Amino acid sequence: MEDLLRPLYQERTSQQNTLGVLAIQKNEQNRAFTENFDSILLIIVKEAEEAVFIKHYGDWNEETASMYIITEAQLKEWLLLGTNRKVIEWLYHGRILFDRNEYVQELKTEMRDFPFYGRKIKMTIEFAKLIKRYTDGKAFFNDAHFLDAYNHVLHSLHHLARLSVIENGLYPELTVWNQVRHIEPGIYKLYEELLTSDENLQKRLELLFLASEFLIHSRTERGADHLLTLMKEKEWWSISELLNHEEVRHYAVDLVTLIEYLIDRQLVRVVSVQTKGQGIFHRYYHVTKD
Repeated sequence: MEDLLRPLYQERTSQQNTLGVLAIQKNEQNRAFTENFDSILLIIVKEAEEAVFIKHYGDWNEETASMYIITEAQLKEWLLLGTNRKVIEWLYHGRILFDRNEYVQELKTEMRDFPFYGRKIKMTIEFAKLIKRYTDGKAFFNDAHFLDAYNHVLHSLHHLARLSVIENGLYPELTVWNQVRHIEPGIYKLYEELLTSDENLQKRLELLFLASEFLIHSRTERGADHLLTLMKEKEWWSISELLNHEEVRHYAVDLVTLIEYLIDRQLVRVVSVQTKGQGIFHRYYHVTKD
């Protein structure tokens, strides 16, 4: 396979735009890891017309390779948001073929050490997704839409699992439930019960809502810390100011639900300001605790 890959990346190593090249070999136990290709060639560049460019190759020995050319900006966004975990796994496990000024090695070290700021914002991203899924799941459950509730609860547990992994200073892997089973068996048990319990679906959901309430509530201040810390920069905020903040935009899609949850938890309070209309007020938001 090295004979197939070398011509694909050698010319690029002389280009200043190329930051690093990694090779990822297929895993016989999990061929989906490399999308059923024998090898993945991951090339990181400073900039390109397309944030992600993919090409597929094969040779006379019927070996196959998929080449990914990814911009630095796109990769860093995925690292922050966790929205393309497969590529993140390739970066983490890949063999370095070329590394300009140890760029790739530093990325790998950062993933392993997981700097505090990275953990803080990722925790709030996961917590916001968790609250959105949990809140919607509960609403579906109360309306007796149990299959829809099940779907949302399953996703909420996944976000809870990822939150737990991040909280423990680790990077969530594709096999996040294997990580959680060792880190926090209680969350793994909830997941297992939801999937395998002999109780009917309504009862399973009912028990899960009761059991997960504490696990979620106990993480509220840590999970929302990025937003709460940011909100202390001003006396109060409009929802528009928050939605358009450079850092909040990473979880803006779930922000309204998160804010309402924090109001219920008395960590944020509503400030009403009179408008020109009689009896109509602007709603602003203020952090209640130091």
